[in-house]
Amino acid sequence: MKLIEELYNMYRNKLTGDEEDIDMLTFAVLEQLDRKEIFELLQEMDDQELTNLMGLYIIETLKGKFAQNSMDDTKPTHFPPRNIH
Repeated sequence: MKLIEELYNMYRNKLTGDEEDIDMLTFAVLEQLDRKEIFELLQEMDDQELTNLMGLYIIETLKGKFAQNSMDDTKPTHFPPRNIH
């Protein structure tokens, strides 16, 4: 994808490439794009890029749902009152 190549070339000597840098750059770019621009970028993708994008979206969304569900399952339930004395 052209955008990725441009971002890489622009920041390869300025960022370390660790996860924090990439997250920061990604969210900064996304803040600047509107819906129309995002769809234009999607139109530029070939079939494999689009499949990879959907795959990552599905994986991360399911991870989030399973993580949320496991957190909900570990929340304390209502405990009956106990006589401690």
